[in-house]
Amino acid sequence: LTALEVQNINWQMSANRRAHHTDKFSSQELIVRRGQPLEIIIIYNRSLESGESLDFTVSTGPHPSESARTKATFSVSGESTGGWNAEIRANNGNNLTIAIASPVNAPIGWYTLDIQISSRGRVSSMRLGTFILLFNPWLQADDVFMSNQAERQEYVEEDSGIIYVGSTNRIGMVGWNFGQFEEDILNISISILDKSLNFRRDPTTDVARRNDPKYVGRVLSAMINSNDDNGVLAGNWSGSYTGGRDPRNWNGSVEILKEWKKSGFRPVRYGQCWVFAGTLNTVLRSLGIPSRVITNFNSAHDTDRNLSVDVYYDPMGNPLEKGSDSVWNFHVWNEGWFVRTDLGSSYNGWQVLDATPQERSQGVFQCGPASVNAIREGDVDRNFDMIFIFPEVNADRITWIYDAKTGSQKQNSLDTHSIGKYISTKAVGSNSRMDVTDKYKYPEGSREERQVYQKALSKLKPNASFGATSARDLAGEERAPSISGRFKVTGILTVGKEVSLALLLKNLTSDRKTVTVNMTAWTIVYNGTLVHEVWKDSATISLDPEEEVQHPVKIAYSQYDRYLKSDNMIRTTAICKVTDEAEVVVERDVILDNPTLTLEVLDRARVRKPVNVQMLFSNPLDEPVKDCVLMVEGSGLLRGNLKIDLSRLVGMEKSRIRFEILPTRSGTKQLLADFSCNKFPAIKAMLSIDVAE
Repeated sequence: LTALEVQNINWQMSANRRAHHTDKFSSQELIVRRGQPLEIIIIYNRSLESGESLDFTVSTGPHPSESARTKATFSVSGESTGGWNAEIRANNGNNLTIAIASPVNAPIGWYTLDIQISSRGRVSSMRLGTFILLFNPWLQADDVFMSNQAERQEYVEEDSGIIYVGSTNRIGMVGWNFGQFEEDILNISISILDKSLNFRRDPTTDVARRNDPKYVGRVLSAMINSNDDNGVLAGNWSGSYTGGRDPRNWNGSVEILKEWKKSGFRPVRYGQCWVFAGTLNTVLRSLGIPSRVITNFNSAHDTDRNLSVDVYYDPMGNPLEKGSDSVWNFHVWNEGWFVRTDLGSSYNGWQVLDATPQERSQGVFQCGPASVNAIREGDVDRNFDMIFIFPEVNADRITWIYDAKTGSQKQNSLDTHSIGKYISTKAVGSNSRMDVTDKYKYPEGSREERQVYQKALSKLKPNASFGATSARDLAGEERAPSISGRFKVTGILTVGKEVSLALLLKNLTSDRKTVTVNMTAWTIVYNGTLVHEVWKDSATISLDPEEEVQHPVKIAYSQYDRYLKSDNMIRTTAICKVTDEAEVVVERDVILDNPTLTLEVLDRARVRKPVNVQMLFSNPLDEPVKDCVLMVEGSGLLRGNLKIDLSRLVGMEKSRIRFEILPTRSGTKQLLADFSCNKFPAIKAMLSIDVAE
């Protein structure tokens, strides 16, 4: 008899990929999920005789070893070795159908498969090929198992989404193309792990630990930002983005991840929180960890871990960048879904992962996983980074007035309710907003919320005695102010038009009051970075008993035009002083609307048939806008992204741009557009398109 040899191998690509829920990936590799068998057909030069045996070896990483569980050799007996096994499913002459099953806790990543044939005392071995192994949210025994099918569809397979931005009084949204199934994205996602500091230091241990979604999530939270490790994105909150792209111009993660690879893994410039979160979401979903993007409005950045953030103003009404604490209008992070074997089952479920570089953890800019259940219960001593995440949604906000002339500062007010509002994510199966604040904390002001706050404080400051230890208790001793104030919007808030507000002052007493008011307006970046003062005013206002007056605030376009950033945010502040009383600080951030960008489909959308799309834009200014660029992308609708240069559009002009897309997959797909020019740095539009087969 001739020696038994492998002549060919049929990977049964489409059947395996369907069975493993990986058929949406556009790359041609064999992609399977752990804990679930894959079937291959091996074609030999003759049939298998008794006394001949087959063994398989799988291995992953640069130094595979059986002790690290990154290598296993097993025979076709159905016996398990290192959790791997193989069995013959069918034997038709020269064709053997073999099912190979991986353990449910196998490390994820690239694997090679080798075969050893023992025939008549001679052993020959050959490489059969490679495959990718992913987490398996469809399998109950996997740490990332998600039982609800609609949620699994949204959090693993949905490749576009919505990210909430803006402020508490103006929640806005941007579309985001996750694109986890696009060409090369899965490969890049795995290569992110291979570029990490952990892999560079100790590749053997790092690859072995890739069986654990907690570990993978934490490593990715470090690698999506470029601090420490030349990761994917460089952050920039300065308001000046020369040498890179304004973070508001990105439409999704695909372009960012491809750019990172193409540049030889140099950080892509620039990201801000939703860009880090959108990109991390893509990578988590591609590897099979269910994930979603979360926005926290009025998010505290507490740098000294005392559960309060200090905000400073001068007597003239200028916000000051003093101290390192800050309150972001919104902050965006991720949640990944997996069990917490390290903490206990009550901490299973959604876990916060945050790739925005804010604070170091174990020496590196990484954050999480932190159990959302643990945040709600105030268990700030549990891993990981609870001590930073708990204050983001729960800190007290303390306002100080700092006088540079005298060097004195005094506490003005304390707010226990304003931090951590409208915590939001896109709903399952629709584009509506789902509020998840109640998953992060008990109702504001409730007894449980107070108890959780005290519990967290006692864990952060174990030696503090209860009673008047926190700023909360000291605040009650202040005298109630005799006046109140707030800013009211009195006109439409649009870029290019005058900003029209009114300061409403009310006398809360039955005596006459004279109020000195100092007001400013600054353009800002969404995280509170001050860009430029654009307006100021002072007034002395007399109030009769219980009278309310309106003082107009008008900021002309010519005043803010040069200093408005793509955030479109202006912070107005008024310091209101009644003689011999503490100042009343009134603040409001207003967000101006961009002109509308409209997308419309001109044909019925079908797979592999060109479709015409039209963009409509009217320049509302009476001057031309120049350097106009339209960028379009959408997974399943066009390959890569489309960039159209429009040079300039004259004042008050309507423009129509037509372009073509070529859908590659059926179903509801999201088309995203970003229009930028010298006067409007980032105008967004999105359109859902139903693509027929």
